[in-house]
Amino acid sequence: MAHKQIIAAYHILKNKEVYKEPIKQIEAINQKKKQRDIQKSVAQLMNLGFSVRLTPTA
Repeated sequence: MAHKQIIAAYHILKNKEVYKEPIKQIEAINQKKKQRDIQKSVAQLMNLGFSVRLTPTA
């Protein structure tokens, strides 16, 4: 565990970044992946000749 903390501290200091909680980082990565997956799916449907309109669900 200490090794991971040292690595994190090194990167924070090296890149002059603000520390981000790992959970928030994971959520951000998941959200980006979700958006990428949506874009890929829409592009595939459009390539197959479909018109796509996305409406969010509740």
